Amino acid sequence: MAKAIAKAVAAAVKAIIAGTKALVAAIAAGGWIAVLVIIVICLVGMLLGSVFGIFFSGEKSSTGVSIQTVVQEINTEYNTKLQEEKSSVSYDVLEMSGSRAVWKDVLAVYSVKVNTDPDNPQEVATMDESKKQLLKDIFWEVNEISSRTETKTETVITETDDGHGNIVETETTVTRTYLYITVSHKTADEMAVQYGFNEEQKGYLAELLADENNTLWSQVLYGMTGTDEQIVTVALSQIGNMGGEPYWSWYGFNARVEWCACFVSWCANECGYIDAGVIPKYAGCVNGVNWFQERGQWLNGSAEPIPGMIIFFDWGGESGQDGLSDHTGIV
Repeated sequence: MAKAIAKAVAAAVKAIIAGTKALVAAIAAGGWIAVLVIIVICLVGMLLGSVFGIFFSGEKSSTGVSIQTVVQEINTEYNTKLQEEKSSVSYDVLEMSGSRAVWKDVLAVYSVKVNTDPDNPQEVATMDESKKQLLKDIFWEVNEISSRTETKTETVITETDDGHGNIVETETTVTRTYLYITVSHKTADEMAVQYGFNEEQKGYLAELLADENNTLWSQVLYGMTGTDEQIVTVALSQIGNMGGEPYWSWYGFNARVEWCACFVSWCANECGYIDAGVIPKYAGCVNGVNWFQERGQWLNGSAEPIPGMIIFFDWGGESGQDGLSDHTGIV
């Protein structure tokens, strides 16, 4: 590996020296403006043709397809498969666990695999139907949805009033079918091993996934600038999803509930923030407020919201605000 890096560095140095000599000669001949234009064009062309061309893929190409539209299509396909798992069997209780890979990991793997394919390298700055299929294939090689059912016999205690002010407890035995749906994903490093990436390809992958590129990923995927908050990217990926599924069922509810807090928790889980203790898993807005207040992380209404913050609202009804949160979301 060290020898390969040394050769690459030596080659780069030679190229820089040769380019510098040519540049000096051109400037001496009075052609410095043209040289600068050529340099810019060459640099852009090199970027577009490299793995970093993915950062230029946010706009629609001549085919009318863009990374954003393909990502939305795959998100819809993912949600449909989740729904198919739920509809395939009859159950009484649904429990969901796990999370899928974040999109920047999937796209980074896609970019390196497609752009550096030894047999058929392709630029990744544009999207077409064939590349869309490649991206879909990679997405489902990274992510997996599995399910199983289990029947449990449980004792349920029911409390009733005997009509004389006495509470009567009645024990009944019920049999319930539990449906367990697990979403799992491979890491970018695991996919690099699966695809047999060499050291150079692994280096490209690490560069694409560097934290300083989070803003570029957000811009490519959602046209969003000015933030590098991962949770915003996850939340934006759900635009168009109606009805609160899979958020309330992921949380553990058997039927639809007011799901704003479930949605925030689901997004936080997708980012690993719940396990890391960054954001709580909460279904009630008041519980979320208490969690942040107890840890000294609460800001009052005078604070300026910035992307990635968890925000709480106290609606002012007929009686005005009561000091209790009624709604929560992600800035």
